[in-house]
Amino acid sequence: MNRHVLSILVDNNAGVLSRVSGLFTRRGYNIQSLSVGVTQDESISRITIVVCCDDMDIEQIIKQVDKLVDVRRVVKLDNHNGVFRELALIKVCAKPEQRADIISIADIFRANIIDVATETLTVEITGDQTKIKAFTDLIKDFGIKEIVRTGTTGLCRGNNPIKNQ
Repeated sequence: MNRHVLSILVDNNAGVLSRVSGLFTRRGYNIQSLSVGVTQDESISRITIVVCCDDMDIEQIIKQVDKLVDVRRVVKLDNHNGVFRELALIKVCAKPEQRADIISIADIFRANIIDVATETLTVEITGDQTKIKAFTDLIKDFGIKEIVRTGTTGLCRGNNPIKNQ
């Protein structure tokens, strides 16, 4: 099974997300990541879905998603035609003597300290999954209290927007 990223433009109407995600559920596919947001046109939203399935299955899924009411366009993104990012907020245990080390690691990864408490630091990091995993691997020895991730989001590379692909 391979990891596939779909970028889907939909009309910004109630129930659209449920219909799109329900299609995956009915076919027995687990959505690994899902992010949704309004585009520059408030009547249109972009859904980014990451799913693991066979290459043959993803083509069938794309055809079925494209047939749904309110779906305007479906594009499969890969490393050649897309750019991907994810946001993670990580609350790290931070004793006073460890703070400098955590801040140094955050600086190397271009992460930001967004909250400081007596026993923790909260770090914001943006990047691809491998960058976030490398960062969490380095700071896990300090103790991760909480982590939340947005899931993958992506755009087509170059000058052409998804509607022209």
